Amino acid sequence: MATTHNTFTITHVFLAAFLALNFTTRALAFAPRSSHINIQRRPLSQSQGLAFAPIQSISRSATVAGATSTKISMSKDIELPSSETLDSLLDVAVQASKLAGEIILGNAGGADVLKSKANSRDLLTLIDPLCEKTIRETILATFPNHDFLGEEDVPPGKEASAAAIDAKLANNPSQYLWIVDPIDGTSNFVHGMPLCMPSVAVAYKGEVFVGVIHDPHRQETFSAVKGRGAYMNGERIRVGEQSTIGDAIVAMGSPPAEESMEMSLAALPVLMPRVRTIRMIGSAALMLAWVANGRLTAYWEYDLSSWDVAAGSILIEEAGGSMTDLENERWNLRTRKICGSNGGRVHDEILEALGEAGVV
Repeated sequence: MATTHNTFTITHVFLAAFLALNFTTRALAFAPRSSHINIQRRPLSQSQGLAFAPIQSISRSATVAGATSTKISMSKDIELPSSETLDSLLDVAVQASKLAGEIILGNAGGADVLKSKANSRDLLTLIDPLCEKTIRETILATFPNHDFLGEEDVPPGKEASAAAIDAKLANNPSQYLWIVDPIDGTSNFVHGMPLCMPSVAVAYKGEVFVGVIHDPHRQETFSAVKGRGAYMNGERIRVGEQSTIGDAIVAMGSPPAEESMEMSLAALPVLMPRVRTIRMIGSAALMLAWVANGRLTAYWEYDLSSWDVAAGSILIEEAGGSMTDLENERWNLRTRKICGSNGGRVHDEILEALGEAGVV
């Protein structure tokens, strides 16, 4: 690892910065992309008088051009919330996201930094807790017994983040957990860049069933419910059709933590020559959503918290993609090293390149 990092030159740093800036200036040029491929929905059954329908598993196969099928399976013997319950969860998640989005838009010119958290690159504004409070109150008004995990409730650092999700999963009488990032892309928000948004997910018994990422700047609401597919503004979306890494547009982060930064820098010289291009957008939620609708082929990151990924994870899976850790094990709420993609050979080749770079 040390050898790889020492050979990394300042030229690559400036190149990565240029790529990020170039993409930001073009971000508004994207038109909505909807799928023309029908994905069969799994019917939601409901036993008479019961709120849940027991199932053995949920699986989905997606075939990307020139690639093998990718299967996503839930844990066995988990109960599936009823159709009515899922509808209600989705409605509240969308409502809460849009209310927070209105607050973000009202301060779209930028915001003052209240304080830094883990370091000077990890920022908090006065608007972050206001958005989280709005989302929390909207959720609890309908679901007063549900548990809630928001980024602003947790001290900075990956240890505190990991401990927080562990505690919630270990002690949650309702079995429902709302996982929220009130403003994903805070540094973008501080500088007035329209690349920041709320991310809201609902997990039941540790499995994400509902995810909503609302982009208030482009009025694009990405949503997914387990077993129903992924949507943007009500239209079905799916992952891109790239079949080789050479055709892939791959996103990655510019993380504030030193270890994550070193791993990102180590990956660039290995990954960049193999892909079509690399983008750094500064919002995990947006990059995950754009993988789901095909604007990006893949997005990887060395260390993220559950609130960064939960909503985007179900978007990608329901859009036919793969969401794993860097060892190709399916993502879960405790996973911190992530790769979301259109699946198949592209996913495998990205993980292989990261492995060659020493990103472990």
